[in-house]
Amino acid sequence: MTKLKELIDRIKDKALQGKAAILSKRTTLSLLRATSHDSFTPPNHKYINTLLSSGDGSRATASSFIELLMDRLQTTQNSAVALKCLIAVHHIIKHGTFILQDQLSVYPYTGGRNYLNLSNFRDKTNPISWELSSWVRFYAHHIEQLLCTSRILGFFLGASSSTQGKETHEETVAGLTNADLLREIDSLLALVEGIGKRPNPVSTNGNKLVVEIVGLVEEDGVEALREVSIRVNEFRERMGSLSFGEGVELVYAMKRLEECIERVMMMMMVLEVAHVQRLWDSVRELKEKAEIELYKEERKVYRTVTRHREIDSVRINGTVLNSVGLVQFPSSSRFL
Repeated sequence: MTKLKELIDRIKDKALQGKAAILSKRTTLSLLRATSHDSFTPPNHKYINTLLSSGDGSRATASSFIELLMDRLQTTQNSAVALKCLIAVHHIIKHGTFILQDQLSVYPYTGGRNYLNLSNFRDKTNPISWELSSWVRFYAHHIEQLLCTSRILGFFLGASSSTQGKETHEETVAGLTNADLLREIDSLLALVEGIGKRPNPVSTNGNKLVVEIVGLVEEDGVEALREVSIRVNEFRERMGSLSFGEGVELVYAMKRLEECIERVMMMMMVLEVAHVQRLWDSVRELKEKAEIELYKEERKVYRTVTRHREIDSVRINGTVLNSVGLVQFPSSSRFL
């Protein structure tokens, strides 16, 4: 039955591709070829590049392509097709034109964290498709968080079109308020934490489709940690300007980062050990400084409260003593 199902899927792919070729729909044909039912082979980069070039035209053309891609993603019940559609979406984020990225960011128009609507995806066709279903759910969640983080940062994380000089980027970060920096760190950490929850790739026995996804996700993790590092260094420079509430949020964020960084290090082989160690040292130093500042602030508040209580106590006691002197006891006057 499994072999029969695979044969039917291949015939279906060929039929759809033939129909697209007859109708001279180049983009549709490339999409079908890039998102075939093969459960072991990632999309051919030739077809991915053809899809990306569809954004070189008008906004209407880019919008039509995004709708076509999302329609295939939303309607398929095949885990391999879903994963390859998600890979195509991921490539748009990283390498697509501005028009394509813009159309992707506004689709669907209602937005939302789960707008890919794949959190309940299940393909029960065979054990392989069932195993790949967990990767569909994970990958969809990752891309949703990647888009959410990119909206908060103001640029697509890891996109080749948004790269800028290190000094220019650091100047942009330096111009942010403490609240904006904390908001960006929180979103970046959510992305890194999500990567740490990926399925175990060992169970897929070196499936090349999964290997492709792991590589793309790890690249996002590297970029996210770099952005976190820039913001950690910025907070080290403005340590004395934080309010008590901002200090509490910063300590909490650094604790979150410490908790997930070791797991991410073990999973993400593309990370440079030296870079991660520098980040880890910076996180520990910043957390310790923030905790010291919070302790000083708490002591200051404690001394202020204690001082006010002492003053209030003196006032109350003085009032009581004065009032006692004003009281006349009738019985005492008899002996005067």
